[in-house]
Amino acid sequence: MNSKYQHTLDYLFSQLPMYQRVGSTAFKKDLTNTIALCEANNNPHKKLKCIHVGGTNGKGSVSHIIAAVLQENGYKVGLYTSPHYKDFRERIKINGEFISEGAVVTFTENNKEIFKKIAPSFFEMTVVMAFDYFVKQEVDYAVIEVGLGGRLDSTNVIEPLLSIITNISFDHTDMLGNTLPEIAFEKAGIIKSNIPVIIGEINEETKSVFDNIAKAKNAQIQFADVNNNILKLNSDLVNGTTFEFNNKRNNKINFKTDLIGNYQLKNLNTALASIYYLKQNNIVPINELSIESGIQKVKQLSKFTGRFQVLQMNPTVIIDSAHNEGGIKELFKEIKQFTYKELHIVFGTVKDKDLSKILPLLPKRATYYFCKANIPRGLEAKQLFHHAKEHNLSGNYFNSVEVAYNTALSNAKKEDLILVTGSIFIIAEVL
Repeated sequence: MNSKYQHTLDYLFSQLPMYQRVGSTAFKKDLTNTIALCEANNNPHKKLKCIHVGGTNGKGSVSHIIAAVLQENGYKVGLYTSPHYKDFRERIKINGEFISEGAVVTFTENNKEIFKKIAPSFFEMTVVMAFDYFVKQEVDYAVIEVGLGGRLDSTNVIEPLLSIITNISFDHTDMLGNTLPEIAFEKAGIIKSNIPVIIGEINEETKSVFDNIAKAKNAQIQFADVNNNILKLNSDLVNGTTFEFNNKRNNKINFKTDLIGNYQLKNLNTALASIYYLKQNNIVPINELSIESGIQKVKQLSKFTGRFQVLQMNPTVIIDSAHNEGGIKELFKEIKQFTYKELHIVFGTVKDKDLSKILPLLPKRATYYFCKANIPRGLEAKQLFHHAKEHNLSGNYFNSVEVAYNTALSNAKKEDLILVTGSIFIIAEVL
């Protein structure tokens, strides 16, 4: 890492409010800063062909799957996701390659004056950096993941070819609302006039919200789990998953993927429904063979990390960035299918999560290693430990993620399972 780049990162992290570190005070409830930053950079978002992916859970997975298929088809594909695990540059990729350190430095230097003038958030700045980079690198398509919500998210300045909303679950209720219809309304803010939208999972509470907004905007709407179905054939930690996808307009197709986890089937269903929509409506020319080979190599092509990732065997160590009610439910449904002797869980979260919704979902038959990620927004491990005790979860608290993880490693026998979860920032430190 060159010193100029390190200096730039230090500036960005210190000057601009960052939601991941400080929480909701960094969340801007309008798009004025993003629009001003775009204008200062010749409106790069207007020169991109984008696919916009929102939702509560799975939007990162769906974005990576679509990017992998487009890339395998021979396209130059920009991919913007957040947050990052280890390296800031993970947020902005082209065909799996991170943005160069030089491009981060140049964009920041060129925009310092406008940063001073409008004081954008960290996220607003990175979104426009991505748009600018993708235009300069002349990508064919850009897959853009929503950061938070949808309606007021900085990414929502784009006019995409297709909007995708994976699902709706409780998360960020302090900003998005306390009911599923309220959250759905915010997520549905990415639906644009006359631009089709794919909804990943249908829900009786939220379906009418999507139907009404799509109708008002004359946007063709399709529900992925109504029009398609998907069936797991087999799966293992080493070789990935084989599944059957049944698209109403195709015969049943068998696919193999390097993604692991039953919950990835929902994401694959949403992604494939979107890919076939783009193909069948001649929005993006896509070859059938590249769908098959792209799905097979999602991790390899898009550098996908942190979701149900196996770090080692004997003992098995799995990391997963489930951090809200929906994600944690799916994760433990998955864990139930494994055979192991003892379960060790390295767990930490952030201050603004509703523990009364999350802690009851955690298994009682496990040893917990509570810890706090090294960010201001992290919940103190001792506090988490005391809340967990009220829910009959037993274990201990540790003064760092590293100590918690190493203790779990030294306590676990070969036939045990260690799971690291609860927060993206806990995963980042283990990685």
